Amino acid sequence: MRLSLPCLRQELHSIQELAFVLKVMDFLKEKVKYMDMDRDEKRAMYLCKNSYVTLDEIPTWREYSKNLNKVDSSPDNYEKDEILNSKVSLFVGDITTLEIDSIVNSTNTGLLGGFYTQVDGAIHSAAGGSLLAECLSLNSCPRGEAKFTGGYQLPARYVIHTAGPFEEESELLRRCYLNSLDIAKRKGWKTIAFPCISTGVYAYPKEKAAHVALKTVREFLQKNPCAMDRVIFCLYQQADVEIYESLMQNYFPL
Repeated sequence: MRLSLPCLRQELHSIQELAFVLKVMDFLKEKVKYMDMDRDEKRAMYLCKNSYVTLDEIPTWREYSKNLNKVDSSPDNYEKDEILNSKVSLFVGDITTLEIDSIVNSTNTGLLGGFYTQVDGAIHSAAGGSLLAECLSLNSCPRGEAKFTGGYQLPARYVIHTAGPFEEESELLRRCYLNSLDIAKRKGWKTIAFPCISTGVYAYPKEKAAHVALKTVREFLQKNPCAMDRVIFCLYQQADVEIYESLMQNYFPL
Protein backbone atom coordinates (compact mmCIF):
# COMPACT_ATOMS: atom_id res chain seq x y z
CA MET A 1 0.00 0.00 0.00
CA ARG A 2 1.39 3.39 -1.01
CA LEU A 3 0.98 6.25 1.48
CA SER A 4 0.21 9.82 0.40
CA LEU A 5 2.64 12.62 1.25
CA PRO A 6 0.45 13.95 4.11
CA CYS A 7 0.22 10.42 5.54
CA LEU A 8 3.98 10.00 5.30
CA ARG A 9 4.48 13.27 7.13
CA GLN A 10 2.03 12.18 9.84
CA GLU A 11 3.83 8.84 10.15
CA LEU A 12 7.20 10.58 10.44
CA HIS A 13 5.80 12.95 13.06
CA SER A 14 4.47 9.98 15.06
CA ILE A 15 7.85 8.25 14.90
CA GLN A 16 9.60 11.42 16.10
CA GLU A 17 7.11 11.72 18.97
CA LEU A 18 7.71 8.09 19.93
CA ALA A 19 11.48 8.59 19.81
CA PHE A 20 11.13 11.63 22.07
CA VAL A 21 8.95 9.70 24.56
CA LEU A 22 11.51 6.88 24.66
CA LYS A 23 14.31 9.37 25.34
CA VAL A 24 12.27 10.92 28.16
CA MET A 25 11.67 7.49 29.64
CA ASP A 26 15.40 6.76 29.43
CA PHE A 27 16.48 9.85 31.34
CA LEU A 28 13.72 9.41 33.90
CA LYS A 29 14.99 5.90 34.66
CA GLU A 30 18.53 7.24 34.92
CA LYS A 31 17.39 10.11 37.13
CA VAL A 32 15.65 7.78 39.57
CA LYS A 33 18.62 5.41 39.53
CA TYR A 34 21.06 8.12 40.62
CA MET A 35 18.65 9.61 43.16
CA ASP A 36 18.23 6.20 44.84
CA MET A 37 21.88 5.20 44.60
CA ASP A 38 23.95 4.70 47.73
CA ARG A 39 26.40 7.58 48.17
CA ASP A 40 29.52 5.42 48.10
CA GLU A 41 28.30 3.68 44.96
CA LYS A 42 27.63 7.01 43.27
CA ARG A 43 30.99 8.42 44.34
CA ALA A 44 32.67 5.65 42.37
CA MET A 45 31.05 7.10 39.22
CA TYR A 46 32.11 10.73 39.66
CA LEU A 47 34.19 12.10 36.78
CA CYS A 48 36.33 13.88 39.40
CA LYS A 49 36.97 10.52 41.16
CA ASN A 50 38.05 11.21 44.75
CA SER A 51 38.47 14.96 44.20
CA TYR A 52 34.88 15.75 45.18
CA VAL A 53 34.40 18.50 47.77
CA THR A 54 31.88 18.20 50.60
CA LEU A 55 30.23 21.15 52.32
CA ASP A 56 32.27 20.81 55.49
CA GLU A 57 35.44 21.27 53.43
CA ILE A 58 34.29 24.68 52.16
CA PRO A 59 35.03 27.48 54.63
CA THR A 60 32.31 29.98 55.42
CA TRP A 61 32.98 33.60 54.53
CA ARG A 62 33.77 34.28 58.19
CA GLU A 63 36.45 31.55 58.13
CA TYR A 64 37.78 32.41 54.66
CA SER A 65 38.18 36.10 55.50
CA LYS A 66 40.66 35.50 58.34
CA ASN A 67 43.52 35.45 55.82
CA LEU A 68 42.44 38.54 53.89
CA ASN A 69 43.61 42.11 53.97
CA LYS A 70 40.57 44.02 55.20
CA VAL A 71 39.18 46.88 53.12
CA ASP A 72 37.69 50.06 54.54
CA SER A 73 33.91 50.01 54.78
CA SER A 74 31.79 52.88 53.56
CA PRO A 75 28.62 54.33 55.16
CA ASP A 76 26.51 52.72 52.44
CA ASN A 77 27.60 49.18 53.30
CA TYR A 78 25.25 46.60 54.75
CA GLU A 79 25.41 45.97 58.47
CA LYS A 80 27.62 43.24 59.86
CA ASP A 81 25.67 40.02 60.39
CA GLU A 82 27.57 37.00 61.72
CA ILE A 83 24.75 34.62 60.86
CA LEU A 84 24.73 35.72 57.22
CA ASN A 85 28.52 35.55 57.12
CA SER A 86 28.23 31.88 58.06
CA LYS A 87 25.75 31.23 55.22
CA VAL A 88 27.95 32.36 52.31
CA SER A 89 31.25 31.05 50.94
CA LEU A 90 33.84 31.68 48.30
CA PHE A 91 35.11 28.50 46.66
CA VAL A 92 38.01 28.65 44.21
CA GLY A 93 37.86 25.61 41.96
CA ASP A 94 35.69 23.40 39.79
CA ILE A 95 31.94 23.65 40.38
CA THR A 96 31.44 20.10 39.07
CA THR A 97 33.29 18.68 42.09
CA LEU A 98 30.90 20.07 44.72
CA GLU A 99 28.93 17.42 46.60
CA ILE A 100 26.00 19.62 47.64
CA ASP A 101 22.27 19.88 46.93
CA SER A 102 22.44 22.02 43.80
CA ILE A 103 24.81 23.79 41.44
CA VAL A 104 23.82 26.47 38.93
CA ASN A 105 24.63 26.14 35.26
CA SER A 106 25.13 29.31 33.23
CA THR A 107 23.69 28.13 29.92
CA ASN A 108 21.94 29.18 26.70
CA THR A 109 18.22 29.65 26.12
CA GLY A 110 17.98 26.38 24.18
CA LEU A 111 19.55 24.38 27.04
CA LEU A 112 21.71 22.74 24.38
CA GLY A 113 24.52 21.78 26.68
CA GLY A 114 28.10 22.89 26.29
CA PHE A 115 28.02 24.82 23.05
CA TYR A 116 28.18 28.33 24.45
CA THR A 117 29.76 28.53 27.90
CA GLN A 118 32.70 26.76 29.48
CA VAL A 119 30.86 25.94 32.69
CA ASP A 120 27.94 24.51 30.69
CA GLY A 121 30.23 22.12 28.85
CA ALA A 122 32.00 21.06 32.04
CA ILE A 123 28.71 20.32 33.82
CA HIS A 124 27.32 18.26 30.94
CA SER A 125 30.58 16.32 30.59
CA ALA A 126 30.61 15.44 34.27
CA ALA A 127 26.88 14.62 34.46
CA GLY A 128 26.68 12.31 31.43
CA GLY A 129 24.37 12.26 28.41
CA SER A 130 21.10 11.93 30.32
CA LEU A 131 21.45 15.54 31.49
CA LEU A 132 21.13 16.82 27.92
CA ALA A 133 18.11 14.56 27.31
CA GLU A 134 16.34 16.05 30.32
CA CYS A 135 17.36 19.59 29.32
CA LEU A 136 15.84 19.13 25.87
CA SER A 137 12.58 17.95 27.45
CA LEU A 138 12.30 21.30 29.27
CA ASN A 139 11.61 23.14 26.00
CA SER A 140 14.12 26.00 26.39
CA CYS A 141 14.69 28.63 29.09
CA PRO A 142 14.09 32.37 28.52
CA ARG A 143 16.86 34.73 29.60
CA GLY A 144 16.63 35.56 33.27
CA GLU A 145 14.57 32.46 34.04
CA ALA A 146 15.74 29.18 35.62
CA LYS A 147 14.81 25.50 35.34
CA PHE A 148 16.17 22.44 37.12
CA THR A 149 17.19 18.87 36.33
CA GLY A 150 18.77 15.94 38.11
CA GLY A 151 22.53 15.92 38.61
CA TYR A 152 23.05 12.34 37.35
CA GLN A 153 26.78 11.49 37.68
CA LEU A 154 27.63 14.86 39.23
CA PRO A 155 28.37 15.02 42.96
CA ALA A 156 25.57 17.62 43.18
CA ARG A 157 22.09 16.10 43.36
CA TYR A 158 20.49 18.74 41.14
CA VAL A 159 21.44 21.29 38.49
CA ILE A 160 19.62 24.61 38.15
CA HIS A 161 19.99 25.97 34.62
CA THR A 162 19.73 29.70 33.97
CA ALA A 163 20.26 31.71 30.78
CA GLY A 164 22.05 34.96 31.48
CA PRO A 165 22.04 38.18 29.47
CA PHE A 166 24.26 38.76 26.44
CA GLU A 167 24.72 42.41 27.33
CA GLU A 168 24.99 44.48 30.49
CA GLU A 169 21.40 44.08 31.66
CA SER A 170 21.47 44.10 35.45
CA GLU A 171 17.78 43.24 35.93
CA LEU A 172 18.05 40.12 33.76
CA LEU A 173 21.17 39.05 35.62
CA ARG A 174 19.50 39.70 38.98
CA ARG A 175 16.60 37.48 37.92
CA CYS A 176 19.02 34.65 37.06
CA TYR A 177 20.29 34.61 40.65
CA LEU A 178 16.91 35.23 42.27
CA ASN A 179 15.00 32.65 40.22
CA SER A 180 17.69 30.05 40.95
CA LEU A 181 17.47 30.78 44.68
CA ASP A 182 13.67 30.64 44.52
CA ILE A 183 13.82 27.15 42.98
CA ALA A 184 16.15 25.94 45.73
CA LYS A 185 13.90 27.46 48.39
CA ARG A 186 10.76 25.93 46.89
CA LYS A 187 12.35 22.48 46.60
CA GLY A 188 13.85 22.58 50.09
CA TRP A 189 17.47 22.42 48.88
CA LYS A 190 19.71 23.94 51.52
CA THR A 191 22.97 24.34 49.59
CA ILE A 192 23.58 26.01 46.23
CA ALA A 193 26.67 27.07 44.26
CA PHE A 194 26.77 29.79 41.61
CA PRO A 195 29.33 30.32 38.84
CA CYS A 196 29.98 33.87 37.62
CA ILE A 197 26.93 34.02 35.35
CA SER A 198 27.38 35.70 31.93
CA THR A 199 30.94 36.92 32.57
CA GLY A 200 32.59 34.45 30.15
CA VAL A 201 31.72 34.40 26.45
CA TYR A 202 28.72 36.68 27.14
CA ALA A 203 31.25 39.28 28.36
CA TYR A 204 29.24 40.87 31.17
CA PRO A 205 31.76 43.10 33.03
CA LYS A 206 33.06 41.00 35.90
CA GLU A 207 32.93 43.57 38.69
CA LYS A 208 29.48 44.82 37.74
CA ALA A 209 28.21 41.24 37.57
CA ALA A 210 29.67 40.54 41.03
CA HIS A 211 27.79 43.53 42.48
CA VAL A 212 24.52 42.15 41.09
CA ALA A 213 25.22 38.63 42.38
CA LEU A 214 26.22 39.71 45.89
CA LYS A 215 23.43 42.25 46.31
CA THR A 216 20.81 39.73 45.16
CA VAL A 217 22.07 36.97 47.45
CA ARG A 218 22.44 39.29 50.46
CA GLU A 219 18.89 40.60 50.12
CA PHE A 220 17.46 37.12 49.49
CA LEU A 221 19.10 35.76 52.66
CA GLN A 222 17.85 38.72 54.69
CA LYS A 223 14.28 38.10 53.53
CA ASN A 224 14.56 34.31 53.80
CA PRO A 225 16.83 33.66 56.82
CA CYS A 226 15.95 29.97 57.11
CA ALA A 227 15.85 29.10 53.40
CA MET A 228 19.52 28.25 52.86
CA ASP A 229 22.36 26.77 54.88
CA ARG A 230 25.01 27.88 52.41
CA VAL A 231 25.24 29.92 49.20
CA ILE A 232 28.59 29.35 47.49
CA PHE A 233 30.17 31.66 44.93
CA CYS A 234 32.32 29.38 42.80
CA LEU A 235 35.29 31.20 41.26
CA TYR A 236 37.72 29.91 38.70
CA GLN A 237 39.76 32.84 37.40
CA GLN A 238 42.10 34.90 39.57
CA ALA A 239 40.42 38.13 38.44
CA ASP A 240 37.13 36.85 39.87
CA VAL A 241 38.79 35.85 43.14
CA GLU A 242 40.22 39.35 43.63
CA ILE A 243 36.89 41.02 42.82
CA TYR A 244 34.85 38.82 45.15
CA GLU A 245 37.33 38.98 48.03
CA SER A 246 37.04 42.75 47.93
CA LEU A 247 33.31 43.15 47.26
CA MET A 248 32.25 40.48 49.75
CA GLN A 249 33.52 42.82 52.46
CA ASN A 250 30.97 45.41 51.35
CA TYR A 251 27.97 43.12 51.12
CA PHE A 252 28.92 40.81 54.00
CA PRO A 253 31.00 43.06 56.31
CA LEU A 254 33.45 41.46 58.69
